[in-house]
Amino acid sequence: MQSEYAKAGVDYVQMEPFKQHMVRAGRKTLKFPEKRGVFISEEATGMHGAVFEYRGNQPHMWCQTQEDLGNKNWIAEWMRQYAPAALSSSKGTPTYYDAIAIDTALIVVNDVIAQGAMPVVFTDQIEASDSAWYSDENRARDLAAGFLKICEEVGMAMPAGESASVTYLVNPKQPVQMAATLSGSVSGIIAPKENLITGKKLASGDRIIAATSSGIHSNGISLLIKKALELPEKFLTKLPNGKTLGEEALTPTRSYVALVEALLAEKVDIHALLPGTGDGVGKLAFDKRPYNYRVHSWVPVHPLMQFVRELGVELKDCLKTFNWGAGYYIFVPPAEVERVLKIGKRAGYTLAEVGVVEEGDRRVIFEPENITLGGPGEG
Repeated sequence: MQSEYAKAGVDYVQMEPFKQHMVRAGRKTLKFPEKRGVFISEEATGMHGAVFEYRGNQPHMWCQTQEDLGNKNWIAEWMRQYAPAALSSSKGTPTYYDAIAIDTALIVVNDVIAQGAMPVVFTDQIEASDSAWYSDENRARDLAAGFLKICEEVGMAMPAGESASVTYLVNPKQPVQMAATLSGSVSGIIAPKENLITGKKLASGDRIIAATSSGIHSNGISLLIKKALELPEKFLTKLPNGKTLGEEALTPTRSYVALVEALLAEKVDIHALLPGTGDGVGKLAFDKRPYNYRVHSWVPVHPLMQFVRELGVELKDCLKTFNWGAGYYIFVPPAEVERVLKIGKRAGYTLAEVGVVEEGDRRVIFEPENITLGGPGEG
């Protein structure tokens, strides 16, 4: 018989198998941070939090932050709900939640490394609109597998997390019937201490180097959803590259951990690091000081973002919304540019010198399109 609590929307019978998927995946990650001298207490795993310690011999600092994925997994839910026949294959109907797990982790990780910290501990937070959301075995399996994959790639453990049913708070916009919010927290270690990057060294004359993105990442999703739902085929609209709009949108975020780790190992004089996230290209003016950021050239723009532009979105709005092909920025003095490009290529990234920092009034001057952008939060 179903309990009164379950009738009210919190059914632990439905949620428990999901939790076990996550616990099993988490146990497989516990050794990953040891390469950075961080050890997870296995005895405390599965209790009420993550217990860990640094056993290295370098003076060190810690960095911790948290982020929310936003609306990206709403697209995954739409694709599963309305396009299963079109998406089915010999491997079954995809859930896309392995990619969503990567997005959830990397939206936090890519922020942490901007301080020169290497990720070592990740905890996830999942809040669903209904306990029944957790009962989907394929979704649970893929989400756990995605978390395991990204933890191994970046060298962090997932020793704890939280999953809840909050029927009265989470209510997805139709036509999606059930959904969950996903967020996470990452602790990173700065070892040695001199690896700390604060952005205070940013100066006029610094060069701007862009590392390409893998796609839209997790920014501008609300605008993308709005424009997609106006199309006859919605997320099944075919793009020029042959993929559907939904498939391209759900390409997972790129990790920049290996890039930053390589630059730190080579003792590059990094003046600032910046994830290419909210405010798009306009985020280049992140520093509060009166600098201008003159962009003289650019990286290739992904088909999905070009398609949104073709749907009638003004280019200036695109530049202030999407990463426009650049997922990460490195600010260095001129003498370091060639070294950064070589190190980045060796680490497997495509980088380009795209601009310069100048004295000014905190604007981004995007010369390839003759557009001037305000800084974050400005028009």
